[in-house]
Parts: sequence; C-alpha cells; structure tokens
Amino acid sequence: MRSKPETIAYLSVKEYCFSKKQIQGVVEANQFKWTFTYSFNKGLLTVNPPLGRALIENALLRFLLKKDYELEAGNQYKFTISAKF
Repeated sequence: MRSKPETIAYLSVKEYCFSKKQIQGVVEANQFKWTFTYSFNKGLLTVNPPLGRALIENALLRFLLKKDYELEAGNQYKFTISAKF
C-alpha cells in the first residue's frame, strides 16, 4: 500500500483587517514561498509570485475558508497539502 504524497505548508498571518475584510500573509512549503491576500467577503484569493502558485492555491483557499475566523495576525499555522513538492 503506497502512502499518499504530502507536504506541510506553513502560514504566517501578517494582517487581519475587518474593515477591509482581508487577510494578508505568507505561506511556505519546501523551497517555495508566496505572499497572499484573501478577501473573505468575496472569497477571493490572490497568490504571488505566480511560480508554483498552482501547487498551493486550492489547498490554501480550502484552509482559509475553513479557518478564516480563527486566524489572528502575528500567529503561525500549518496545514497539509496532498502533493509532494
């Protein structure tokens, strides 16, 4: 039985702004590092740089949709991605 590939992603919340309805932060997985802005009233996620964005975007959006009201600026979180990179 083969185990599923997994990568741990580490997320740092830099800003959580209720007036803008926005979360900004950084997410890292292996050698990749991205900044993101999540507009939680629109469900809109922007991830930069574009290199490797396809690897993280869906898993990051799922995590943010599930946890957005639990996240706090200055804190770090981790989640598992069902892919190896």
